[in-house]
Amino acid sequence: MGNINVNEINIANLAYLGDGVYELEIRNYLLRKSKEKVNILKEKSVKYVSAKGQSKILDNLLKNNQLSELERELVNRARNYRPASKPKNVLIKDYKKATALEALFGMLYINEEKNRIKELIMQIMEMGD
Repeated sequence: MGNINVNEINIANLAYLGDGVYELEIRNYLLRKSKEKVNILKEKSVKYVSAKGQSKILDNLLKNNQLSELERELVNRARNYRPASKPKNVLIKDYKKATALEALFGMLYINEEKNRIKELIMQIMEMGD
C-alpha cells in the first residue's frame, strides 16, 4: 500500500485502528517476556493499555523527544480532536492523550512502518520496567 496521506483520515478512525495494533503489540511483548497465566498478563497490561497509562506514556515519549516531527504533528492533531461523546471514569485530558497515542500507532500501521512500531513498543516497555 505504501504511505498515504493520514491527514485525510479521521483521527477517530486512526485511533480505532491504532488501539488494536497497540494492544496486540503490548500483549505480544508481555507474552514473549513472561510465561505467566493470562490473568497476570492482563493485570500487567493495564498500565500500558488504560487511558491513564497511555496518557503517561505519551507524555514520556514527548518529554524524552522520542517522536519524529511528523509523529508529533499527528499527536498534536489527535489531542485537539473533539470526541463525539465524553468518556466515563477518565479525565478528558487523559482520554485525548490516549487517543493521540492510538492514532500514532494507527498511522504507523497504515504506513507499514512495522519497525517503528516495534521500536516504540520497546521504548514504552523500557519506561514501564
